[in-house]
Amino acid sequence: MAKTLLSNGRAGDNAPASEFENLKRRIHGKLVDKLDLTKVSEMDNDVLRREIRMVIEHLSDAEGTLLNRAERERLVEEVLDETFGFGPLELLLKDPLISDILINGPKQIYVEKRGKMEKSGVTFRDNAHLLQIIDRIVSKVGRRVDEVSPMVDARLPDGSRVNAIIPPLALDGAAVSIRRFGSNPLKLEDLLNYKAFTPEMVMLLEGAIKARLNVVISGGTGSGKTTLLNTLSSFIPGHERVVTIEDAAELQLQQDHVVRLETRPANIEGKGAISATDLVKNALRMRPERIIIGECRGPETLDMLQAMNTGHEGSMTTLHANTPRDAVARIETMITMAGFELPLKAMRQQLASAVDLIIQASRLQGGVRRITYITEVVGMEQDTVVLQDIYKFDKQGIDANGKAYGNFVATGIRPTFMEKLEQAGVRLPASAFRQRVMMQA
Repeated sequence: MAKTLLSNGRAGDNAPASEFENLKRRIHGKLVDKLDLTKVSEMDNDVLRREIRMVIEHLSDAEGTLLNRAERERLVEEVLDETFGFGPLELLLKDPLISDILINGPKQIYVEKRGKMEKSGVTFRDNAHLLQIIDRIVSKVGRRVDEVSPMVDARLPDGSRVNAIIPPLALDGAAVSIRRFGSNPLKLEDLLNYKAFTPEMVMLLEGAIKARLNVVISGGTGSGKTTLLNTLSSFIPGHERVVTIEDAAELQLQQDHVVRLETRPANIEGKGAISATDLVKNALRMRPERIIIGECRGPETLDMLQAMNTGHEGSMTTLHANTPRDAVARIETMITMAGFELPLKAMRQQLASAVDLIIQASRLQGGVRRITYITEVVGMEQDTVVLQDIYKFDKQGIDANGKAYGNFVATGIRPTFMEKLEQAGVRLPASAFRQRVMMQA
């Protein structure tokens, strides 16, 4: 009696798994030969997959290889993924618990689930197969990756951010980092349930957005800056015109009146690059009421501060920094990258008058994400930018599961911008700022 290739649809020993891969490759090759690409582009996606499924099943029968029901279904799904999707990545992308996918060459794929990193059983055939999938991802957003341009930022259809770097820069095969952004982004209620912040902090942040304060969200990689920016943007009134500027579009604003702009890298001749600075300057001519920059990381920071100071209150951006004071220093550094030799005091005055609030997002041990500071930029005192913490998170220790825990604390300081909030119709109770421990998390 002939044996099936796999047991319960999973690879047993190496030989059967290799035989299954060979069968899949043969069927995929025959399918590509049969496809009429002109008709494929005109068909509805659901109808197309249904038609292709029937063709794959017919080709599988023609091979004469004995497959059980699970193997047959897996074969069909994997050939469909190879043809229209992202190959082996599709299995990981369908798992809502996975927040990061890290690929170190074709045979090593790690995923982060619930804040913990683990090795996945998914692999690519070889580096050429991985490069083919990378090319499919980046070509969908009009980008390219090759030996001339071996680094690329892109995004998946659901908004997830992708960074890829290929040989010769990556020595052990192409390396890909995917930061997942699900089709249903986290909402305010979700972040409250996860104890990322307290209800009092939410009231203040909602008031700050409605009162058109300029907000900077700082934090490290994976601390939740973009998620927080998405959440805060939900407080922007729907009638306001918002222009977003990003390197790889990942913001998912819920308003209707949104114009999304994305930077463009240079072409193969090294020409045609459009930087964030170019887009900020252009955005100022588009009559925006608010400008949101996905991340400030260079000379565009000066243009952003000038926009905040010249009638575009309520603008927001993110940047990489470990504390609010570090965020101020980093903004100063990025302003100098613009090439203007501004006196230090003039630079700090520009910053102090432009930015009203710094929100510090942190990823603590065990994958816990918390808002660790909500800090007001008060102004200048001699040559120093004066900051005062309104709320902060005091880390207490590590629990039995290896996760950090601590207390959200109100410092007892009442923000100086309360008058602006009241003028915008936002009234917060005095008890919201009374010095105390607000919540354990």
